[in-house]
Amino acid sequence: MEIQVFEKQAQIAKAIAHPVRVAVLDYLKNGEQCVCDIAAAVKTERTNLSKHLSVMTSAGVLQSRKDGLKVMYRIKTPCVLRFLDCIKECLKEQAEEHQQLLDTLNK
Repeated sequence: MEIQVFEKQAQIAKAIAHPVRVAVLDYLKNGEQCVCDIAAAVKTERTNLSKHLSVMTSAGVLQSRKDGLKVMYRIKTPCVLRFLDCIKECLKEQAEEHQQLLDTLNK
């Protein structure tokens, strides 16, 4: 692959590499939501959320549309959820490895 493809992949990875952004994706996995509901669900201020939504939209992860006075967001590339599921699997594996180490130490 050319370096430009790697750069684009890294840009997308960076766009979701923040706890608030991961929380937003988790909230949006069930469908489109307005900014006000997203802010309440991820427990952050709208101004802070706006910056995170902008980063993910620019990277092509999210898509927005106006609905009257509301701005609605949805996941544009649902495959990103599989990536997050993969990360969860990594965390489970790490937890199991740590538990095995603890079990060994407690013998």
